[in-house]
Amino acid sequence: MESTIVNKVASSGLVTIDLEQVIPAVKWMPVDLAPLLFQGLVLREKDFREWVKEHDWAMYTDAHVYIYCSADAIVPQWAYMLVAGHLAGKAKWVAQANASEASMLLAHQTVAQINADDYRDARVVVKGCSDALIHGHAYTLLAARLQPVVKSLMFGEPCSTVPLYKRAQ
Repeated sequence: MESTIVNKVASSGLVTIDLEQVIPAVKWMPVDLAPLLFQGLVLREKDFREWVKEHDWAMYTDAHVYIYCSADAIVPQWAYMLVAGHLAGKAKWVAQANASEASMLLAHQTVAQINADDYRDARVVVKGCSDALIHGHAYTLLAARLQPVVKSLMFGEPCSTVPLYKRAQ
């Protein structure tokens, strides 16, 4: 009697979404406003505008940039806007955020562009293991976008999944 090896995972009809393939791996370039504060406390408009005018904005060409202040100081909103304006047309993506928030915002923007209808009535596995650090918000948003349309939603690897949702028959 000859036995045939059957790959049950391959023939299961599961659709795998790997957020590592969806969310771009980017090199972040921060712009910290803290070193520009007078005595570490306050932003002086004249000095700040001089720095903005002399700063080499070309180094941010095609970069993903987040603007933040690492000091515990109140920075006026116009300062972030002025920096963002100088990054416009150079940087690929700009946010007023710290590193974690920037990662979350980029993940949110990317996952929000996924067309949920592409997964209508599918059995979907959201891949769990990744070499890249994917912000947890991306997984949460993906689940919220897909659950209304999929037949089932799982997390993990096709050979070992954690069921999250199964539509009632």
